[in-house]
Amino acid sequence: MVVAVVVKIVIVVVVVVVVVVVVVVVVVVVVVVVAGAAAAAVVVVVVVVVVVVVIVLHLSSFPLHTRKWDNETDWLVSLSRDFDSRVVVVVVVVVVVVMVVVVVVVVVVVVVMVVVLVAVVVVVVIVMVVVVVVVVVVVVVVVVVVVVVVVVVVVVVVVIVVVVVVAVVVVVVVVAVVVVVVVVTIVVVVVVVVVVVVVGMVVVVVVAVIMVVAVVVVVVVVVVVVVVVV
Repeated sequence: MVVAVVVKIVIVVVVVVVVVVVVVVVVVVVVVVVAGAAAAAVVVVVVVVVVVVVIVLHLSSFPLHTRKWDNETDWLVSLSRDFDSRVVVVVVVVVVVVMVVVVVVVVVVVVVMVVVLVAVVVVVVIVMVVVVVVVVVVVVVVVVVVVVVVVVVVVVVVVIVVVVVVAVVVVVVVVAVVVVVVVVTIVVVVVVVVVVVVVGMVVVVVVAVIMVVAVVVVVVVVVVVVVVVV
């Protein structure tokens, strides 16, 4: 059960990390694309505006190019052309500056997005590593505790079993000794009684035989004496 829970936790952490990384990458890509598109749009708009301004200025000054004064001088045309050239130079400079600024902004945005992406990935990886390490440590601690508890329980059970077995053996041995002693005692008593009875009966029989023999002998002697005397 502990291993299943740990596996589920690790799976959830991995899924969350993957989702976060994917979301961050998508956001960064979208921001970069939008920034690039906005920069391109700004450049296009600036170029179009500049072109339109140049065209308008050129068209507005075009009639001056053919206008002549009485003294046959062309100073107004020169002035107009100088004005157009200065405007063109200024517009070109503005365009270049704007494009440089836009490029710098896009580069800065991209760099910032990349830095943010790298930071998020690093943080996510660190969090994932920390979570995995914590989970592994918890699993190791739980396994060690379970093993210790099982070992203690097994030792206690073994001790209890050994004690019970020893007690049963002791009881069985004591009972067997008592039974043997009782049986031996009974057998000895019975044997002694039987021997005593048998010996007594033999003695009685022998004494009876002796008495009978003595009586017979006495009778025979008396008879013999009587016969001889008579």
